[in-house]
Amino acid sequence: MADSSSLSSHLSPHLEPSCPPRSGGLPLASLLALALAGFVTILTEALPAGLLPQISAGLGVSQAMAGQLVSLYAIGSLVAAIPLTAATQRMRRKPLLLAALAGFVLANSITTVSGSYALTLLARFVAGVAAGLLWALLAGYATRMVPPHQSGRAIAIAMLGAPLALSLGLPLGTWMGQHLGWRLCFASMSVLALLLMAWVQLRLPDFAGQPAGQAFGLGQVFRLPGVRPVLLVVLAYVLAHNLLYTYIAPLLAPANLGAQIDRVLLVFGLMSVLSIWITGLLIDRHLRALSLASTGLFLLGAVLLALAMELPAAVYLAVAVWGLGFGGLPPLLQTALAKSAGPAADVAQSMLVTSWNLAIAGGGMAGGVLLAQWGVAAFSPAVLLLMLLSLAVVLLAKHHGFAAAQP
Repeated sequence: MADSSSLSSHLSPHLEPSCPPRSGGLPLASLLALALAGFVTILTEALPAGLLPQISAGLGVSQAMAGQLVSLYAIGSLVAAIPLTAATQRMRRKPLLLAALAGFVLANSITTVSGSYALTLLARFVAGVAAGLLWALLAGYATRMVPPHQSGRAIAIAMLGAPLALSLGLPLGTWMGQHLGWRLCFASMSVLALLLMAWVQLRLPDFAGQPAGQAFGLGQVFRLPGVRPVLLVVLAYVLAHNLLYTYIAPLLAPANLGAQIDRVLLVFGLMSVLSIWITGLLIDRHLRALSLASTGLFLLGAVLLALAMELPAAVYLAVAVWGLGFGGLPPLLQTALAKSAGPAADVAQSMLVTSWNLAIAGGGMAGGVLLAQWGVAAFSPAVLLLMLLSLAVVLLAKHHGFAAAQP
């Protein structure tokens, strides 16, 4: 097994070259297909949260039990991302992406017709497994379609589907479920994933997996300079985010904004879209500055909440600042990790997926403990501590992980 410091130089000559467009521009049709894959992934994950009353009635279970449809999805991603990505390193990329999308077609189709709670849980687990594989593929796929100096922008475009799913897809899906039936929502997701499979087959280039004998071990990738700082920021930042996002309803209660949760989330979503647009324009030249800005903005939002969580205007401002900081985070982290891992990017991305889902689960559990023991007033101090840790890691990782672009 090659030493981590020589991994990139030892293996990169054997990798299949990327295929940038002849005109020198970005392959937008292909990158938008990846973005739509992310849209399908995030919306499939989040739909049950907006349709708990309808799903619980349809399956004959409590809303708490219906909420486990989200948990099983996260568990599927958590347990499958690293082993599945490691096991498929040698496979070509397009068939893997198509297999992941087929998983969404299957899982959402079963959810559409199932009258069994147990079968629906199994379908959600399958969807989570598909999501774990898909998220591990997206960043590497995007970077191999463009020249190295455009890799960050390519990842930002490929990640655009995530904030759009939360800011536009989830409200629309919730409306559809309330007025047309929740099963139609999941049927629509199956159709969308099926159409996307045709788009991928027709428009996306295919790339080889790792050559025989050049697969990467987890420990080998973990020891690469820059990988550990990025993963630590994933854990701390996303844990802080999910402390607030998961418990946004009780967090809004002191300002009497409980009836405006849809508007608050819309503000967050729109600012996230603006954030990812700005990130896409600047990421290839200013990765470090954007990473510092992202952590700093979320830290500022947490300070605003700590100081004035009973004032509606302050809460809206804090949520806007938080969304502006968070929206560009996924492409920033994935780009930083891809640059740190080099040819081992897919394995590193599977670690990011696992860390992200650990942070999601941790946010739900830690937030529940904080809420039960000390109330919502404890959220802001916890978030402040986590974001100070994130900011410190980004500041210290100036040579590897969150390094400045070379002139």
